[in-house]
Amino acid sequence: MGDSVELNRLASAIGLSAAETKKILDRLKEKYNRPESGIRLLELDSSYQLCTKKQYYGNLIILAKQPKKPQITDVVMETLSIIAYKQPVTKAEIEKIRGVSSEHAINKLLEYELIQELGRLNIPGRPILFGTTEKFLRCFGVESTDELPVLDEVQIEDFKAEAEAELDVHVDV
Repeated sequence: MGDSVELNRLASAIGLSAAETKKILDRLKEKYNRPESGIRLLELDSSYQLCTKKQYYGNLIILAKQPKKPQITDVVMETLSIIAYKQPVTKAEIEKIRGVSSEHAINKLLEYELIQELGRLNIPGRPILFGTTEKFLRCFGVESTDELPVLDEVQIEDFKAEAEAELDVHVDV
């Protein structure tokens, strides 16, 4: 997977202003968003990247004969969700939400380059703050975390009820 290129760098490479380059990129984005196109132009903050539309990824894997990426377990996905919605967030905050250690899940997410260290919180112990990466945005087909789905109150209550029922089952055993 390639890296995104900053707008100013693209403008410099083609000898145009950033504003002119942005207009060209916007037109390209429209062109690639058409259903018949197999690629899309992602705008990630002030950077751009061409990538394959996610519905064609499986075909490319077969053509390239590359193994699929490791599967993300439920625990890792749960941890990633917390980080995506709560970032910047510390390991302690993640573990408070999950109720269990998140060391392994955080290490896997760092290994997969879906999260990164954003800095340190200015409190005793200076815990690391985690947030998502551009690779996260590409993998989930969004241009910013603002595009992530928002849970409504009914979904939240359903989730709480499901979690409480699961806790009851484990307590009864």
